[in-house]
Amino acid sequence: MMNTGNENCELRKKLLKSCHRVVVKAGTRLLTDPKLLPHIVQQIKELRDAGKQVILVSSGAVGTGMKSLGLKKRPRKLSQVQALAALGQVKLMSQYEVECEKLGFRAAQILLTAEDLRSRERHLNALNCIETLLSDDVLPIINENDPVSVDELKFGDNDILASLLASMTRADMTIILTTVDGLKKPNPDGTLGDRISVVRGITDTQRDMARGTDDGNMSIGGMASKLKAADTLNSAGEALWLASGKETDILDRIFRGEDVGTLFLPGSSAKKKMESRKRWLSSFSKPSGKLVIDHGAVNALRRRGSSLLPSGIIGVEGDFVRGDVLEIVSPDQVLVGKGLTNFSADECRKLMGHKSSENHIILNYDADEEVIHRNNLVVK
Repeated sequence: MMNTGNENCELRKKLLKSCHRVVVKAGTRLLTDPKLLPHIVQQIKELRDAGKQVILVSSGAVGTGMKSLGLKKRPRKLSQVQALAALGQVKLMSQYEVECEKLGFRAAQILLTAEDLRSRERHLNALNCIETLLSDDVLPIINENDPVSVDELKFGDNDILASLLASMTRADMTIILTTVDGLKKPNPDGTLGDRISVVRGITDTQRDMARGTDDGNMSIGGMASKLKAADTLNSAGEALWLASGKETDILDRIFRGEDVGTLFLPGSSAKKKMESRKRWLSSFSKPSGKLVIDHGAVNALRRRGSSLLPSGIIGVEGDFVRGDVLEIVSPDQVLVGKGLTNFSADECRKLMGHKSSENHIILNYDADEEVIHRNNLVVK
C-alpha cells in the first residue's frame, strides 16, 4: 500500500519527532569512493551533535581490499574473498579513524557473525558492548566478520545485518544509504519509473521487481536484500528508510522531513513493537527442533494468542532439551511461530495429544501445563 501527498509529510514528521537512536548502513559503492566517506562521517557528526545516538553498519571491506590490490572483479573463491575482507577492513577502519578524529569524536569496530546474534548469551554480550560504547559517546562501526564467516554463519549481506542490529538495539530508525534514490514504480515496458515516497507493507509485486538486482562487482546486496531488511523491521513494528548516499546532505534532508528516498512502514496487519526476548526469538534464534501442530492449535495461537498445549501437538522433530528454541509448523509444514520449550524432545513425544492436566501423571513430576508459554512464543 502506498500513501500520497500530505499524508506522507505527516507520517515522516511523526516518525522523526521521536527518533533518538539511528542505525545508518553505508553500502560498498559509497565507501569505496574516496570523496563520499568523509561526507558520511560529517553527516553522522551532525546527527550526534543534534542529540541522536548513531550506530554505523559499514560495508566496503572486500571492496576496499579489491581496490588495494587493483582487482576489478569480486573473486568467487571464499578464501580469496575472506583475505580481501581482512585486508580491506584494516584500511577502511583507518579511514574512519582519521575522519572521526578530525571532527572530534571516537569510533570503535565490532565484527560479528550470525552465530553471535543467534546465541542468546553472545547476543546479549554484543548488545551490552554497543550500549556501553554509545553511553561513552563512541561511534560503533559494525561489519560482518567476513574473514571467519562461512555460509551457515553469514547474515547474507549488511542490509540484513543492519535490520537485525536495529531490532536488537531497539533503534528508532534504520537508514540504508545506497547508490539509488529509493524504490521505483515499474513502467509498463518493464523499466523503472518514478520513485515511491512511502510504502506501508511491501507487496509481492515489489519483491518480484527487486529480484535479480545487484549493486555491482564489489558488493552482494541488491534491492531484494533491502526489501528483505525492510520486511524484517516492519514485522517487528519498525520503519526503514532507503536513500541515496551520493547526496552529501542526505541524512540532514531526511531529518528535516523532506520527501527523499523511500520510507518503508509496517503494514496495517503488523504487530506492535516487540519486547527484547521476543525480538531475539523472531529474528535471531536458531531452532533446535520442530513441533507440528493441528489446525485447531494453529487457530488458537494466531487468533487468540494462546500458549501451546500438548493436546494440539501431532508431531515432534529433532533432539532438544528444555529451554531450546523450537519452530512450530502447521500440518502442511507452514511456519506458525517460534518459542522456548518447557520440555525435552522425549517428553514432548510422551505428552503430545494429551490434556495438560495429565502432564504431571505422564512425566511423574510437577510439570508445566504449557509446552510453550505465550510469553516465550512469537507467532508469525
